[in-house]
Amino acid sequence: MTLFGTAGIRGPVEQITPALALSVGQAAGEPGETFVVGRDGRETGPALAAAMEAGLESAGADVYRLGQVPTPALAFASQGRRGAMLTASHNPPEDNGIKLFVDGVEYDRDAEQTIEERVDGDTLAAWDEWGDSDRLEVLESYRDAVVDYVGSAFGDDDNDSLDGLSVAVDCGNGMASVATPQVLERLGAEVVAVNATVDGHFPARESKPTPETLVEFSESLAAGSFDLGLAHDGDADRLVVLGPDGEVIHEDTVLAVVAAHYATESDADDPVVVTTPNASARIDEQVREAGGRVERVRLGALHEGIARERRAGDEGTEVVFAAEPWKHIHTRFGGWIDGVASAAAVAALVADIGDTATLRDPVTERPYRKVSVDCPDDAKSDAMATLEFDLPAAFPNTTVDTDYGVRLEFDDASWVLVRPSGTEPYVRIYAESDDVDALVADAREVVASAVADTS
Repeated sequence: MTLFGTAGIRGPVEQITPALALSVGQAAGEPGETFVVGRDGRETGPALAAAMEAGLESAGADVYRLGQVPTPALAFASQGRRGAMLTASHNPPEDNGIKLFVDGVEYDRDAEQTIEERVDGDTLAAWDEWGDSDRLEVLESYRDAVVDYVGSAFGDDDNDSLDGLSVAVDCGNGMASVATPQVLERLGAEVVAVNATVDGHFPARESKPTPETLVEFSESLAAGSFDLGLAHDGDADRLVVLGPDGEVIHEDTVLAVVAAHYATESDADDPVVVTTPNASARIDEQVREAGGRVERVRLGALHEGIARERRAGDEGTEVVFAAEPWKHIHTRFGGWIDGVASAAAVAALVADIGDTATLRDPVTERPYRKVSVDCPDDAKSDAMATLEFDLPAAFPNTTVDTDYGVRLEFDDASWVLVRPSGTEPYVRIYAESDDVDALVADAREVVASAVADTS
């Protein structure tokens, strides 16, 4: 049985049922283990959380119930134990999902496969080994930790690094409502929060923050006098950054700016930033200039990339930051994706340098495209095997990486990535170049030919 995708278990509630949550809880729980269990604001969350708790306890684990919390707060609380979060992140309200954590880090692929093998198995503990449950309040401790971390890492220990900064936050009726505005205010910012009532129907806008769903917020920024705009998804692991004119700043530019800061501030001989194959070469440019290097890992596996680089490095190596577009791991703070910490960190960088335009000015932003080529699921493997040879042949004198699809990087920092979709019958093409339309057209021709030859 395949349950886990690139970000835990996720899907419509007709699939993510209390029966499934019970089974996953029984597969994950063991006598002697302790789990924290949290949920986002979705209507289906209470029933799924109750089922998860019952499964964990009946497998022998003790459970602390956190109630409604951002996913980063659940991950924070899982340090030194395990955690289960009921969330579908940025998905629509009729969806839900399950994410599992151990010691502040998402389960890796091996751990997820173990759960899949145990689901529907005989995992019930003896009657006298069932676990206990209790309530645990973690939100205030989490907010305190973010304030202390950002205050020391991006400002000063007085926690006033955002003094005088005016910030608008669109919480999207999600769990950021109980975290981001409060953290920013404690760091000294003047904060206006909108859509800051938790509501699992997401009545204000879609849970996923995009330029299309943030039109109203963008217009309010442009009409106001804010220094910065920030927007979150339903569980507050994603962050979108907007300038005072309401323009959404490209996610890779945000990633590059934060990564460069960490590489610059690191005392390590070998500061490393981990990102994903679809992330822009502008990140590599900024990190190299700051004295670091970039390594990539498959989508949804930043935690695995961090562990890999730590194993492979020597005493002078430090993974200073890990991120994929929209989602950041601040490795000195913890091993989880944290949109609340990112909101405060970006705000601190803007406050320090003066404005978003100056902050993004060092970053070269080339035109970006993402297109899809039809490809039957059963043809993807053969097509990608063909493309490992055909794409480099079509684009000679490029640096080729075939670990996670086929990624070609050109001397001028243009790049193209071709990878199969994990959920739909497509091969995806991602490209960034001053002449991106021509690059995409050429790549699409090669991809279409490979698909036709193998279908």
